[in-house]
Amino acid sequence: MQYQDLEIKLPASFSHNELKRIISKKLHVKHFTYEILLQSLDARRKPDVHWQLRIRVISDELKGNRYDARPRLIIPYRRQQQHVVVTGSGPAGFFAGFVLQKAGYRVTIIEKGPMTNKRYEDIQHFEAGSAFKANSNYCHGEGGAGTFSDGKLTSRTKGIALEKQFVFESYVNAGAPEEILYLAKPHIGSDNLRVVIPTLRRQFENLGGKILFETEVTSLRIRGKKCTAVITANSEIPCDLLILAPGHSSYDTYRMMHDHGILFRNKPFAIGVRVEHPQELINLSQWQTNQLPGVKAAEYKLTFTSSEKLPVYSFCMCPGGKVIPSAPDDYQNIVNGVSDYARNSPFANSAIVVGIDPGKIIKKEPDFLETLNWLELLERKVFDLTGSYQIPGQRISDYIQQKTSSSIPLNSFPFGVFSYNFEELLPAEITKSLREGMIDFSEKIKGFETGLMMGLESKTSAPVQVLRDEHRRCEGFDNIFVIGEGSGYAGGITSSAVDGVKLAIELVNR
Repeated sequence: MQYQDLEIKLPASFSHNELKRIISKKLHVKHFTYEILLQSLDARRKPDVHWQLRIRVISDELKGNRYDARPRLIIPYRRQQQHVVVTGSGPAGFFAGFVLQKAGYRVTIIEKGPMTNKRYEDIQHFEAGSAFKANSNYCHGEGGAGTFSDGKLTSRTKGIALEKQFVFESYVNAGAPEEILYLAKPHIGSDNLRVVIPTLRRQFENLGGKILFETEVTSLRIRGKKCTAVITANSEIPCDLLILAPGHSSYDTYRMMHDHGILFRNKPFAIGVRVEHPQELINLSQWQTNQLPGVKAAEYKLTFTSSEKLPVYSFCMCPGGKVIPSAPDDYQNIVNGVSDYARNSPFANSAIVVGIDPGKIIKKEPDFLETLNWLELLERKVFDLTGSYQIPGQRISDYIQQKTSSSIPLNSFPFGVFSYNFEELLPAEITKSLREGMIDFSEKIKGFETGLMMGLESKTSAPVQVLRDEHRRCEGFDNIFVIGEGSGYAGGITSSAVDGVKLAIELVNR
């Protein structure tokens, strides 16, 4: 079989029958198969918004390149008696355990929260008025924070093609839409993730892997440079290798790790707010039409550098989504954004955040514990404004004019939004930079200033970074590894999952 690659421009609402006709006409072939290598939306020349596709066509009627299937990640089988304990079932922890179990290791994953179905029920009850559960919420539980998100899989990390392909194909085999394999901006959707994550877990268990839910690691048994056991409230679990994948919100786990000699340092991070607009407003700005058949909802990506020399940017933009209460612990109040696969909510939301160096904000060079304490106090301050999970809000136009909003528009947040001046919450350097960013973004997106600023967004990434070597091993230890967002070296579902895969493959091959 031979192949040829094509670049094809197609309307947003194209059909695959239409694509086949174009391929046949361009290459003069009747019998062929094809793969979409990349599909990206081109909205640079409005209103000509269209898909740009890179296609690989395979046929005996072609001449030229011999077709070979794309290379796949090789997971060698090394039957092992070593017991690997993984703490955290987010993308990093799960995929590290999944690959090691495939390779013949004995793996136990320990997860603080419950299974996905119970977690979903707890969240529904919480939003209906029940008590907040510190181990079962939008941050904690099976699959980590990513389970209840848009499921965005974009990543800027280079040199991860095989690992990324393995992760994406694993998601597809567990029920994710096949389009994530080729879309330039793939997403699974929160509703699909509630099916995909439990399916992956069952695959892991069918391989012989074990997951302990609603089990919190409270301590480690350390002898010399090795961890010999993980201690929970109910048991002591021996281990030959320990992989810690705590996620970016597990501050208590950071502190426990620190107590056992695992070293951390500060790193830049970002804080700000969520902004929300009617989705139609974003569609009109990006497409010059309020809807575009073949595309779910318009997105945006915004960046700016303030007069304080701080980056201001959009993060985790959720078209057709909603703003959610995403506190990781009691008496904290922060927000995040989610959307289902269809992205059919009438609202669009995104974090607008300011990148900061903790030393410049706290006015000294803090140790990492001081950084954690500073952030937690800020998150508790938001909760203390009302003693509830209602969140502060301010119209962007009022924030620009430095005045409190007289009313709050209709929005997606489940607990209510009260009028508040964000100048009273955030440090002066941040509020100044955020205001300048809002002014700039209002020039880039027509009507942006009509949107609503909501709550505190403080979990775009881990605020600290573990000291680990090139093998992801903690400095000073022989068998403790830290991976994923909680390590401070990854951000988002894809890079975190790949971090776990890379560690697992290295352990198998060493």
